Amino acid sequence: MKLIFMGTPDFAVPAIDALIAAGHDIAAVFSQPDKPKGRGYTLTPPPVKVRALEHGIPVWQPASMRDGEALKIFEEIQPDVAVVIAYGRILPKEILDTPKYGCINVHASLLPRYRGAAPIQWSVIDGEAVTGVTTQQMDVGLDTGDILMTSETPIDPDETAGELHDRLSEMSAKLIVDTLAALEKGELHPQKQDDAQSCYARMLTKELCAVDWQKDAQTIHNQIRGLSPWPVAVAVLEGKKLKLHRSAVSDLSDDNARCGEVICLEPFTVQCGNHTAIELLEIQAEGKKRMTTQDYLRGHKIALGTVLQ
Repeated sequence: MKLIFMGTPDFAVPAIDALIAAGHDIAAVFSQPDKPKGRGYTLTPPPVKVRALEHGIPVWQPASMRDGEALKIFEEIQPDVAVVIAYGRILPKEILDTPKYGCINVHASLLPRYRGAAPIQWSVIDGEAVTGVTTQQMDVGLDTGDILMTSETPIDPDETAGELHDRLSEMSAKLIVDTLAALEKGELHPQKQDDAQSCYARMLTKELCAVDWQKDAQTIHNQIRGLSPWPVAVAVLEGKKLKLHRSAVSDLSDDNARCGEVICLEPFTVQCGNHTAIELLEIQAEGKKRMTTQDYLRGHKIALGTVLQ
């Protein structure tokens, strides 16, 4: 099939390779504009653009999808279908209607659950046991189109959002290939979403990072792994920020300790609310590299009874 592929971050890259390997003709790629990154604010192309150019595919990076430029490209190419994976822009109806089979989106959740910008992270933060990826026939709503196919996977109790991201990225690549194969055979059976079962996965912000030690250990553990690798959960130790990258729920709770109090050094364990405790496995002090807690303690003395804020 002749495709237009629309995507921006590394999550969407495996799908490009998979579609080409499956014999599809990606006639054009749309991606977000290059952005300045790093301390030197070097203008950097998004991962999807990089991979497309490696394959010799022309890339467009329009600043707007509503000024007629993108529609003109779609009309010139006349694709059979547009594949959209983490593109980052809302497509107007005239673009959705241009391809022969419309636009098919791959979303990193089991729709209608976790519509929106950060489905992977919120599924972890909320402590979900199962997630997956969904292909949907795009409409003008936000992740509200008819469901075409799904693929489920369990979430490991200690899996971070970053680790889940990588797994779902590979699953997305396989699912879009399977979806297009079913489309060509006329075997797709679109299903309406049940809006009553929906929830919204809003964008992550740094306001979500502060840990409240009054909460139970499982809730804090989910927060830590759901915000890893970005924007990262944060505590305050001796007046300085301490990033919390990895943790585990502990059974070393001390009912006489205050919430946030260090109750054990080996392993490094902090008292939480509701008679629970959490082990901090990987941390990052201000101006330092990420490291295991035990490596950190070799160079920094922390007394039992110290309270993290």
